[in-house]
Amino acid sequence: MRDISSRKPYPSSPDDPRTVIREERIIMKGLLIRWLFLTVAILLAAHLIEGIEVKGFRSAFVAAAILGVLNAFFRPILIILTLPITILSFGLFTFVINAFLMMMVSGVVGGFEVHGFWSALLGSVVISLVSWLLNSFINEQGGVSYIDLKKRRDGKWE
Repeated sequence: MRDISSRKPYPSSPDDPRTVIREERIIMKGLLIRWLFLTVAILLAAHLIEGIEVKGFRSAFVAAAILGVLNAFFRPILIILTLPITILSFGLFTFVINAFLMMMVSGVVGGFEVHGFWSALLGSVVISLVSWLLNSFINEQGGVSYIDLKKRRDGKWE
C-alpha cells in the first residue's frame, strides 16, 4: 500500500500543468452553470409573456448559447454606440439593446420566437432580472455561494 498522506491534493505552483487544467475546469463549470441559468430565464420569460414562445428545452438551450455569444461580442459595442441615450435614460436603454439582441436570436433559432418589440422588451427585463438573481449565487469558481447571517445576542447580525 502506498502512502498518499504526503501528496498534496491540489497543485502547489502556478507553473504546474495541473493548475491550468484545474482552472480550465473551474471556468467551464461556471460557464455551464451560467448558461443553464440563462436557459431557465428564457423558459421563465416564455412562460410569463405571451409574445415569447419556446418549443422545448433544447430550443431554449440553443437560444441561451447564441444570446450569450451576442451579449459577449455585440452588446458592448452597442452600449458604446448608444452611450448618450443610455446615460440620459439612466441605463434603461440597455433593456432595449437586450430586446434587439433577443429578436436577433429569435430570427436564427428555430423553436424560439419573439412576436413584437414589446414582448422582446418585457422578455429582456424578465431575463435580466432572473439571470441577475440566479447568477448572484455563483462565485468566481463556478460554485454556489451564499452568506449565512446569524443574529447575535445584542441584536446585530454577523
